Amino acid sequence: MPVHSALGQSNKRLSLGEKLRQITWGLALTILAVSSIGFVMLYSAAGGDWDPWASRQISRFAMGFAIMIAVATVDIRFWMKAAYPFYALSVVLLVAVDLMGEVGMGAQRWLDLGFVQIQPAELAKISIVLVIARYFHGINHEQIGNPLYLVWPILLTLVPAFLIFKQPKLGTTLVVLTTTAIVFFMAGVRMWKFILVASAAAGAVPIAWSLLRDYQRQRVLTFLNPESDPLGAGYHIIQSKIALGSGGIWGKGLGGGTQSHLQFLPEKQTDFIFTMLSEEFGFVGGLVLIGLYTIIVLYGLAIALRARSQFGRLVAVGLLSGIYLNALINMAMVMGLVPVVGEPLPLVSYGGTSMLTLLFGFGILIGVYVHRDVAVPRRSDT
Repeated sequence: MPVHSALGQSNKRLSLGEKLRQITWGLALTILAVSSIGFVMLYSAAGGDWDPWASRQISRFAMGFAIMIAVATVDIRFWMKAAYPFYALSVVLLVAVDLMGEVGMGAQRWLDLGFVQIQPAELAKISIVLVIARYFHGINHEQIGNPLYLVWPILLTLVPAFLIFKQPKLGTTLVVLTTTAIVFFMAGVRMWKFILVASAAAGAVPIAWSLLRDYQRQRVLTFLNPESDPLGAGYHIIQSKIALGSGGIWGKGLGGGTQSHLQFLPEKQTDFIFTMLSEEFGFVGGLVLIGLYTIIVLYGLAIALRARSQFGRLVAVGLLSGIYLNALINMAMVMGLVPVVGEPLPLVSYGGTSMLTLLFGFGILIGVYVHRDVAVPRRSDT
């Protein structure tokens, strides 16, 4: 990551060339490396064929990478101004999914716009971070300490979270709520308030359980004891564990995964792609991918620390947290450490909306660094 002394540049407009030189190309190359692992695994998942998954993923990545670089050159003050309109758009799209969304695999998550199908829940992950960061940027420390000032950002979080939960998309709901909690904490909200909310949430568990679909309840019960139904609900997670263990240290080689290629694993191109990676490239392959994700996290933390504005810091932390949580949940899911909630592995799992929105989010994250010395004016949005 380039280090420059940018004192006195807070009011200076950077040229496009200067912005491109400021881009954290190390982070961009790490993103390319992680995505390339995904291309290889999608090639393997198709039995050694670039179609139907790998070729499409590569073309989407190329488009998304260009979008990422373009977004990185946009002044972060634009994203602060656009936060509420972007949030409103994502909520409208979530409502549209509830009213007319496409049903797939028992869930209503897709919106068909004619020329493309999108998952508005992926866009909501970014819009919520932007709008919450804008809100906290516009109030002072004393106001943050006043519980009344937390009502509005909590409502801003709960509305899309509820709409996502209804789809149902439990994993994304958890990511949204946890990411928002991290942004709240980084903004200065005291710990006792989190404890109070956690206590209230624990008391609401019976209500939440009653709202879950039958298959979601079964996922939780299967997580607690997968061996109780080894040929039914527990079958997939048991097979995932077998595949993870069979890979050993070095794996069976590209295309050599028996559990994967003999159709023992479901959705190997999406939810269980980390299992296939670990079976074919072993513990070392999984460790390499985790190491690359760690590098991305370190870049994100460095960007957050270098940002001059509260808005930039909170946006960087929020976007970084969402990506990290997605990866963590997916890996923990296929290892049987958490219930199967259907979260893709960032940049690796097959998916157009997921790939494009991830790269769009990375563009904003890199843009926070490019414009790290920009003085973002404080405005109250209460």
